[in-house]
Amino acid sequence: MKNEQPEKVLQWLQSKPSLNELGDKFPEIRESVRRELAEIVASGSSAGLPAYLKRMMQEERFLGKKHHNSRGDMKTAATLMEQVARTRMAHLAIKQHLISEATGVEKGTVRFNLFNGYLAQKLLFSDGLERKPASQFWFRIIWPLLWQRRLLMPLVQPEGIYCFYSGLLVTALAELIGTRSCLEIAAGDGTLTRFLVDRGIAITATDDQSWSHEVKYPEFVVKRDAQEALREYTPEVALCSWPPAGNTFEQQVFRTKSVQMYIVISSRHRFAAGNWEEYHAQSAFEFAEDTRLSRLVLPPELDAAVYVFRRKQA
Repeated sequence: MKNEQPEKVLQWLQSKPSLNELGDKFPEIRESVRRELAEIVASGSSAGLPAYLKRMMQEERFLGKKHHNSRGDMKTAATLMEQVARTRMAHLAIKQHLISEATGVEKGTVRFNLFNGYLAQKLLFSDGLERKPASQFWFRIIWPLLWQRRLLMPLVQPEGIYCFYSGLLVTALAELIGTRSCLEIAAGDGTLTRFLVDRGIAITATDDQSWSHEVKYPEFVVKRDAQEALREYTPEVALCSWPPAGNTFEQQVFRTKSVQMYIVISSRHRFAAGNWEEYHAQSAFEFAEDTRLSRLVLPPELDAAVYVFRRKQA
C-alpha cells in the first residue's frame, strides 16, 4: 500500500471489494479488526456489534468531511483510505459472523441438498433465481419441512437477494400506494417493482448499478442514483427494500418535496439496514413500523420490518 496513491485506492474501495481482497491489501487492518471483533463476541453475544459498526461509520463520515475540506492533502486522504477499508472490513466480517451463527457453517461451502433445494425453488422462484410472489398459504405448509431453511439467505445474498415478498405483501403495498406515482430507489434487480407493475402500479425502478458484481440488472431498472432519480421523477411515493446500513442516499427522500410517503422494507436490527440517524434527524415525516406488513416479508427468520414514513400535514 505504501506505493499506491490514496485517491486511487479510495476509488478501488468504491468497487466494494470482498473481505479476502481487503485482507490481502490491508493485512494489518485485517488483524486489528479480527482482534476487536473477537473481544466483542468473546462474551458469547453479538449485542456489541451494532455499536462497533456505528463507531466505524461515524469515524469514516468525519474523515470524509475532513478530506473534502483538505483540498487534496495526502495525509488526510491516506487516513480516510484506511478508515474506509476498516469500516468495510468490519461490515463484511460481521456479516460473515452472523451467517456462521445462523447456519452453523464456519468453513466450506453452504449448500442445500436435493430435497430442500427443490422445495425452496418451487416455493420462492419462478425460474432460476428469478423470484416470484410467494404464496403465504404454501409457505406456511412447506417452510417448516425444510430442515436446511436457515441456509437459504446465506445462499442467495451473494446474488443480491435479501428477502422474499409474499403475494399478500405485494397486494398490500399496491393498496397503500394506490394511484400515486411511485419510485423505487436502490432497486437492485427490480423484483419488487416488477411485482407491483403486475398489480397495475405506476412505478419506476432505479439503481446506481454500483453492485454489478452481485446483482444482474435488467433493462427496465433505470441507471440513476437516488438523488438524480428523485429529482427527475418527482414521485409521490418512494420505496426502498433493504437499504444498506448507514447509507447516504435515503436523506434525499426526505428532502424531495413531492414525496408524501416513503416505504422501507428493512430489518428490526438497526445496524443491518437503513440510515437510522437520518430517520430520527428528519422532521418532515412521521414514521412507524407496520407490523401487519412486516409479517408478510419472508422468511420470518430475517426479523424483517416494514417502516412507513408519512409526510406531516402543514
